[in-house]
Amino acid sequence: MSPVIGSFLGVLIRRLPAGAPVMLDRSRCETCRRPLGAAELVPIASYLMLRGRCRKCGAQIAPFHIAIELAALAVAAIAAAVLPDPTTLCCGCALGWTLLALAWIDCEAFILPDALTLPLVLAGLAATFWLEPETLTAHAAAAALGYLLFRGVSWSYRRLRGRDGLGEGDAKLMAAAGAWVGVTALSGVLLGGALLTLAVALVDAVRRGEGVRATTRLPFGPGLCAALWIVWLLAFR
Repeated sequence: MSPVIGSFLGVLIRRLPAGAPVMLDRSRCETCRRPLGAAELVPIASYLMLRGRCRKCGAQIAPFHIAIELAALAVAAIAAAVLPDPTTLCCGCALGWTLLALAWIDCEAFILPDALTLPLVLAGLAATFWLEPETLTAHAAAAALGYLLFRGVSWSYRRLRGRDGLGEGDAKLMAAAGAWVGVTALSGVLLGGALLTLAVALVDAVRRGEGVRATTRLPFGPGLCAALWIVWLLAFR
């Protein structure tokens, strides 16, 4: 099941930033554009059997496809190891898979699509109603607080520096965080996301032999996504 989800996440990651239809177009070879048959769409197995190459033109299949399928499998494995029952496991996997897609898209395209962030807010409130209905009002307030907090920071940064520092997608992701974890844990998501983003930036700067400048463009979404999933898993472990 998880690799199948991973294959679908790959479609979202490739098509949402480009504004391409997600459900209405068949999967194709990225080189020769030939529509892929059913036997070529079996997650992980097809890539291995074809040895990572298109059956017709022989072009290399981007390793991205098997990487996202394996990443989705890893999300499910971690959730299964941490979460105690099927109910929280379903919620943890759904959250982890959505955050995986958002993080990947933000890394590549520096956007967090509304098509994923807005449903994630509603899903967080639905999961709260399912698991802890008495906290629903507090989580709804946390969603509003998360959004307004980031919009305020973004507005202030633009007034002070004359350029954007945080995108609106980050604010919507923080709204989703509030919906999933509530007010108390929201600061942990923010701090964890900031630390993870800074750590990755420093490692990348060292690898490239360059410093991190004030104008360096960094995707904040991946750090927030990782922190949100970790905080939620620890809350329900």
